[in-house]
Order: sequence, then structure tokens, then C-alpha cells
Amino acid sequence: MKRKILLNLFLMFVISSSLKSQTELPIIRSKTDVIDIRDGNELTEGNWSLVPEAKPDIYTSNKIGEFVTFYTDIDSIRYRIHPDSVYNFVILLNGKDSAYTQIKYAPTYLDVLKGAKDYNSDKINIPLFSYQDSSDINLRTLRTEFKLDSIAGGGNEVSKILNLMHWIHDLIPHDGNHENPVVKNAMSLISECKKEERGLNCRGLATVLNECYLALGIKSRFVTCMPKDSIFNDCHVINMVFSEELNKWIWVDPTNDAYILDEKGQLLGLMEVREKLVNGETVILNPDANWNNKASILKEYYLFEYMAKNLYRFSCPLKSEYDYETNEKGKIREYVELIPLDGYNQTPKISEKTYKESGVTFKTYKTNNPNQFWAEPN
Repeated sequence: MKRKILLNLFLMFVISSSLKSQTELPIIRSKTDVIDIRDGNELTEGNWSLVPEAKPDIYTSNKIGEFVTFYTDIDSIRYRIHPDSVYNFVILLNGKDSAYTQIKYAPTYLDVLKGAKDYNSDKINIPLFSYQDSSDINLRTLRTEFKLDSIAGGGNEVSKILNLMHWIHDLIPHDGNHENPVVKNAMSLISECKKEERGLNCRGLATVLNECYLALGIKSRFVTCMPKDSIFNDCHVINMVFSEELNKWIWVDPTNDAYILDEKGQLLGLMEVREKLVNGETVILNPDANWNNKASILKEYYLFEYMAKNLYRFSCPLKSEYDYETNEKGKIREYVELIPLDGYNQTPKISEKTYKESGVTFKTYKTNNPNQFWAEPN
């Protein structure tokens, strides 16, 4: 009996020691809840606040082989970043509050995009993209009601395309915090914004601009630009507009009054911008790009972070036409997605779902072939 008790005590000691060794973490002390961080050669002062409630509070770095150092007012700790390593430690605030902290590697959005450069030439059975003719009664009304010919001006086609973008950007403020109105066509959306003194999110702005282009006989689509994540809470919608003069698609973003050029001053389309970012080539943002005429848009953030994240995969309606996204019972809405080969949710290539509440059927085509997605208008 005595031997059994001693054996049990020994086993408890071994287990306890093992658990203790696994749970003991390095501790640094601090008298302030604001921390300085040196990430490689970059020192950021006072930009990291301790959150003891987070377990752990995670800091990520993309600088493989370099040190990340946390500095408190009285202590410090540093780790060399390795892609396969995770570093856990505790910052003890005022001797009583433990902020469990973790440092780990995470690639930049541009790194993720560069890893998604590969597509293929396999074709799936996707109907041709279509563009509503400017003779449609709704488009003719839109054109007349808002004097779109005057707004576009008498210059060349490119100047007309950009003038319409500037007009929508100034006419309707961007509001990314609220849903768009239920009726989703240019006439109704503009009216609602004026009546309610409200704005639209990026999808609403691109929808209005898209229909204005169609009203003038300019082929256009609005494109949802998405990150790699299969579930996400942020994406961006802009327009791809076909210039007959340039014989190419061009990037038009009414939310930020933005377009993109190469080093020769040539306008670029979404596919070209994506390729140049992947290949590390020069891209130029128009200098007057801005948000709601209140804040300038910086290229480093807009292209290398925000859009690098959102140029991973794309989706757009198969039909570019007036009032396409207003829900009506029995309506069929078709969309095409372009996904790189390393993307998630590759199948089914063709899917269909009807929602009981709205009575709308959504049909989705998924392709890895960029030529199908970026097909020029017939």
C-alpha cells in the first residue's frame, strides 16, 4: 500500500513538472500599457497597446531572419523571425496584469498575391459576357435625366470615361458602414442619396457608374475584388471599362477617384495591375486620387496593401445591365469568378442556388482561365 502511494506521488510530481515546463513563459515587466516595437530596422514608438484580455495578443512580422524586439519602459525581449516558429511570452503590467503576447510570421498581402500568380487555360462552359445596349429605355432616361453627354464632355473617349468617374465620385459620398438601398439602379440610387443625404458603399458607387457608362454606349462591368480568405469582411468593388480607342480594359475606381498607369503613362486594367504587382513592376496612382474629397489616397497603402489583398480573386455579373442586382422573385442572376490555382473553393465549377426569401436564383461559374474572365466585348 505504501509503495502504491509513493508511486502515485511520484507520477503526480512528474506530470506536474511536465505541465509546469510547458506553461512557463518568458516574462518582461512594464509600468505602462504602451509598447515600442522594432521590427527589423523599423522602430515604431508607442503604437502597441497591451490588451490583457486577449489570450494571446498577436503581433505578426514578415521579416524572415530579422529580429522583432518589444521595448517596455523598463524591459525588453526579442526573437528572430522564422516562418515555422511562434514565440509566446508574457508582459506583466504593473506587477499584476498579465498580457499574454505572441509573435509570429505572416506574409504580406503582396507576398500572398505573388504566390497566386498561376492560372491555367482550361475552359469551362461559360456563356459570353453581355452588355446592355444604350437604346434601352432605362439607359436612355438615365442619359437624358442627368445630361450625361455634357458631363462626359466633348473630348476623347478616355477623357469621357474619367470625367464620368470624377462626377460620380463628387456626386455621391462613399459610405462603407451601411448597406445600399433595396432598389439598386442608378436612377433610384442617386435619388435616394439626394433625398436621404446619404452615401453608398463601393458596390453601390460602381453600380451607378457602370450604368452611366452603358447609357453612353461604353462597355463596362463592375468587379468585386476579393482576398484569398474564403470568409472575409472586407473587399472592394471597382469598374473595368473597355476603351475602344485603347483597345483594352482600364481600371476605374469611383470610391477613390482612382486610375492606374504604367511608367510610360499608359492606363492599366485590373489584370495588368495584378501582373505588375506580382512581378514587382512600376505602377502609378493618379496624384489626385482621394476619399470623399477629404483625404488623399497613398499608393503605398492603396496598391501594395489594400488592393494587393483584394486582387487575389475576382467576381462580376455575367450580364452588365440596368437594375441587375435588384431582387425580384423569379429573377436569375449569374456571376463569373476568376480564381488562381492555389485558391480555396475551386469547385463546383458551375453551381446554382435559389433563396426562398427573395425568390432569386444565383448561378455561379468558376474559372481558372483569365482569358475567359477578361474577355473583350464582342
